[in-house]
Amino acid sequence: MWRAAARGSGLWGLLALLCRVAAAPAPPLAAPLLCNVSLDSPAGERWLPVLRHFDPAFLRAAVARVIGERVPKWVHEVIRPIAAELEFLMPQPFAGEMLGLCRALGISLGDGVLLNFAYESTAFCTSIVAQDDKGNIYHGRNLDYDFVDILSKITIDVQFIRNRQIAYQGTTFLGYVGLWTGQSPHKFTISGDERAGGRWWENAIAAFLNRNYPVSWLVRDTLSRAEDFQSAVLRLAGIPIIAEVYYIVGGVSPKEGMVITRNRRGPADLWPLDPLGGAWFRVETNYDHWTTPPPFDDRRTPAIKALNATGQHNINFDTLFKVLSVKPVLNNNTVYTTVMSAALPDKYQTWIRTDT
Repeated sequence: MWRAAARGSGLWGLLALLCRVAAAPAPPLAAPLLCNVSLDSPAGERWLPVLRHFDPAFLRAAVARVIGERVPKWVHEVIRPIAAELEFLMPQPFAGEMLGLCRALGISLGDGVLLNFAYESTAFCTSIVAQDDKGNIYHGRNLDYDFVDILSKITIDVQFIRNRQIAYQGTTFLGYVGLWTGQSPHKFTISGDERAGGRWWENAIAAFLNRNYPVSWLVRDTLSRAEDFQSAVLRLAGIPIIAEVYYIVGGVSPKEGMVITRNRRGPADLWPLDPLGGAWFRVETNYDHWTTPPPFDDRRTPAIKALNATGQHNINFDTLFKVLSVKPVLNNNTVYTTVMSAALPDKYQTWIRTDT
């Protein structure tokens, strides 16, 4: 009898310990460094205040590793001999900003271009745009890359300032002048997901030399120029780019949500929200929405299940973050998660996902 009571006491003690462990709060998620970049400063100088927060030696080593492991050798042989001419192939402000960054870090412009190409070529991501039952638009994304150990240390939130006001903001990696994630306050939000296409490097280099935009530069350019959701969609759908991509766009009014499937020269498909027809969200990973994702990389199905379980009346910043935290939507290559809504620009929030 005593032994049974002892065993019961031990069992209850173990259960109490397990409950305390289960109830223990999760470690806090880290927010990236928040930086201001003045668009009123000369392009070659505007990133210098941001660089002061980082170790130049670490940044140079990071550049060397990413280029060394990601960029094919033949691309080095194409880009480096024409490095002096690259400045004239790139639009402003990207050329000036990249020159300033390269000079400050002590690397060549050719390597700066290669670094930006390396980031363009490997963005495996999940993006969601959704409308709640009151017509509010929410937009969230996980950005997945190789080199999580490096990129988690150089992920930054950037507020681009013009005339002392936030013109637009986004999340990026230091040294990368484009944006895969961004918001134009009270206008629209954008995220970009890679779309696999054959012969990526050959086609991208040829298109770049033909003065097409890198896909993340078009995101930033659109955030800077477009006045509303519709004009953003038109720019993102129509301007020639160097690689295929999915652009996911959210607005400020009901029904303003869209997945744009892009070819290099123009749109392959436009997939809008249709809340009246029951389609109150759209999920885009890295596969055409009209096809079935491969079983080894199906992040779409778990995201859809989590959204349906959440329900339109419950979708908000917190529940969208939880959807983006479902495995394998969240995975070992997830560098950061961002949730945003252009109608509520102060709610823009990014977390470094070091807890995966």
